[in-house]
Amino acid sequence: MVEEPLDPFSLVADELSILANRLRSMVVAEVPKLASAAEYFFKMGVEGKRFRPTVLLLMASALNMPIPQSAADGVLQTISKEQRARQQCIAEITEMIHVASLLHDDVLDDADTRRGIGSLNFVMGNKLSVLAGDFLLSRACVALASLKNTEVVTLLATVVEHLVTGETMQMTTTSEQRCSMEYYLQKTYYKTASLISNSCQAISLLAGQTAEVSMLAYDYGRNLGLAYQLIDDVLDFTGTSASLGKGSLSDIRHGIITAPILFAMEEFPQLRGLVDRGFDDPSNVDLALDYLGKSRGIQRSRELAAEHANLAAMAIDSLPESDDEDVQISRRALVDLTQRVITRTK
Repeated sequence: MVEEPLDPFSLVADELSILANRLRSMVVAEVPKLASAAEYFFKMGVEGKRFRPTVLLLMASALNMPIPQSAADGVLQTISKEQRARQQCIAEITEMIHVASLLHDDVLDDADTRRGIGSLNFVMGNKLSVLAGDFLLSRACVALASLKNTEVVTLLATVVEHLVTGETMQMTTTSEQRCSMEYYLQKTYYKTASLISNSCQAISLLAGQTAEVSMLAYDYGRNLGLAYQLIDDVLDFTGTSASLGKGSLSDIRHGIITAPILFAMEEFPQLRGLVDRGFDDPSNVDLALDYLGKSRGIQRSRELAAEHANLAAMAIDSLPESDDEDVQISRRALVDLTQRVITRTK
């Protein structure tokens, strides 16, 4: 059977536009300045393709399997509609937490652009950016509380803790830690993969799935998130400034050491001295790039990303079988996303 190519984003396009409108209405505030700051990213259309909500809505469809129970069909139908609304709420909460973390990250990094437009701190100042991020997190908390599910609250509260932990790990590294692949992957999990993995797990819990299925949803998100960030780190070296949301080489110029350099360091130990000296001097950056070019750093980072993408696809393939067509299409789309993540150029 030949499967025609499918676009994961178009499968949930209608829901995404409803979600975008709901997000705008959720960030209305009494103080106009705060409202316009909080709405900045949702309004500018810079949200990219809304990658996270897409994953979560597809996951909700992929897990839309009857849970063994002897209720009349009518009852199941109403549950399913309400359940979908609760799962959409997770997608909204995830997006608010994500944008809040971007606002705070840009302040910490002194960034002046984000995805090609002026960052909020650049346009409105650091103080308002911090407050807008806090405001989004508080709105996310209110939405989370409305689900009245303590397990889900715990998962997403942990995500916020992880975002803070990851950012702190990045800011306060010893020389040893900066050169450790293990430390880098742990930090990457906290900063990028925790949000998507725990949200996927929350989607599963709200669907009433077993712990086993919820763990597969979590594994999918974790591996997809790690693959996504590994490719981001590759593109920081290979991408052009215009197609990548941040200026190329921004990590190394900020002294942030990522997978390509860590792999290159295994082949060229003399890179270690450069890393320890730091990259304030542009000639050090050029030298590091020289070593990177001679090494298999980029290639090995891509290979590691592909490994994680395959693990994510395996998690979907391990889900309980279903002959429901929508379920099957959504699962194919989730597997398709694992490949899109590692082949993207921006």
